[in-house]
Formats: sequence, C-alpha cells, structure tokens
Amino acid sequence: MKLLTGNDLPSGDVIWWTGNGWSRHVEDAADVADKGEAIGRAEESVQHVTGPYVIDATRTEDGPRPAHIKERIRALGPTVRPDLTLKPADPQAGSWVI
Repeated sequence: MKLLTGNDLPSGDVIWWTGNGWSRHVEDAADVADKGEAIGRAEESVQHVTGPYVIDATRTEDGPRPAHIKERIRALGPTVRPDLTLKPADPQAGSWVI
C-alpha cells in the first residue's frame, strides 16, 4: 500500500492523507495507490501541506505501518522522550518503530 505524508504548513507537524483530509495519526492514513503524487500537488497548491511525498507501507491489524524506519519515527513523533510521542501512554511505542 502507498501512503501520502508531508508536513502541516502552520505547525510543521507530520501529517498523513486520510482520503478526505489530513491527520497527525498514521492509523488514519488511507491507501493512495497511484494517486498520491496528484493529491500531494493539489494539496500543496492550496497550502494544506508542505513537502508531500508518497511512501510504501504495509497494512496491519493496528492500521498502516510505514515500510521504512524513518517514516515510522516520523509517525510516532520524537523518540528522545516517550512522553513527547503521539503514544505517550503506550510503553511499547518504541518497539513499533523497530
């Protein structure tokens, strides 16, 4: 599966295309198949996102999981302190990345 990601223009947060908007949570991401680049260009042109690009991911029972470790780190949030991640109450959050 393919996911579209980028950064929210006002906040700089990592965001994921859901099919009808953007979310900070990769679990909400939709498979864009071969339409990701066109969606990214359109969304960037109306300043909803900056630097959009398509990545590979696999579908799991917990939602999409980016194929590359860089994208899993982006999806989780800062790894220097677990309380700053998007899953601060999940003690296993770090293992999701590796």
